[in-house]
Amino acid sequence: MVKRLGETIIMPLADKVSVSDIIKKKNDRTKISVITCYDYPTALLAEKAGIDILLVGDSGGMVSLGYEKTIPVTMREMLMMARAVSRGSSYSFLVGDMPFMSFNVSKEQAIKNAGKFVKEAGMDAVKIEGGSKFQDTIRAITDAGIPVMGHIGLTPQTAPLWSGYKMQGTTSASGRELILDAKALSNAGAFSVVLEMVTDQVAELISKNIDIPTIGIGSGPSCDGQVLVINDILGLYDKFLPRFAKRYANLGDEILNALRTYRDEVVGGKFPSKPHTSKMDSREFRRLTLLLKKEALFAN
Repeated sequence: MVKRLGETIIMPLADKVSVSDIIKKKNDRTKISVITCYDYPTALLAEKAGIDILLVGDSGGMVSLGYEKTIPVTMREMLMMARAVSRGSSYSFLVGDMPFMSFNVSKEQAIKNAGKFVKEAGMDAVKIEGGSKFQDTIRAITDAGIPVMGHIGLTPQTAPLWSGYKMQGTTSASGRELILDAKALSNAGAFSVVLEMVTDQVAELISKNIDIPTIGIGSGPSCDGQVLVINDILGLYDKFLPRFAKRYANLGDEILNALRTYRDEVVGGKFPSKPHTSKMDSREFRRLTLLLKKEALFAN
């Protein structure tokens, strides 16, 4: 029910998105909206926009921390970004991206680091890159009570070390392998799976033949949801724009123009002006000058 306080309309907060809500969207054929998110102000805006899932991706290492790849990103850096996002969100479902080598050594290591995302950073789930070879790890984390989002297709944490950034599922053999990976992750207890740069036909086959939602990025419209990097959406990262990404705004140019105008006004003496300046009461200022003169604190 809407309540009024004077002239202000107060809307009740929506219930926080849960795993069951996300799975229900697949069953209802309602598309799932996902964006990457790395800081407090972006989380606040995403919340207002009604985004279902905020993914604190290790892509933040590139677009926010300046790394050339996602490989160098550490758990400490991921937890820092995740904490900031969790402070700005009370509605969206929050997923922390397990960085390279935070889950690869052992199931015990994976559970411990997944626990940090939930206990220390306020995440609702974690994401793990990799196919069927990580099904035991995913099962161990879910058995510990932590929901897991899978990630197959192009896996940026390891792609630069092996094949590079290439489209996945382009042959019958690779398509079959991706389908088997998706089924393995679903059977292991993952609540959803990201399909990155997977051909449209293979993504559609996977989406229709597993029980959990698929979240596409560069994998066509048949996925149950879509995710994009927030900096690509807003035009805040100009090193490159992936072919599959869509730019909805060009804030980079707007911010650059604002900063240049600020610089020019500072250099030209136009800022700060009277509206941005506070003055002491004139009587207090006279008292101050007399006091300074009496105590000879200033030469003049």
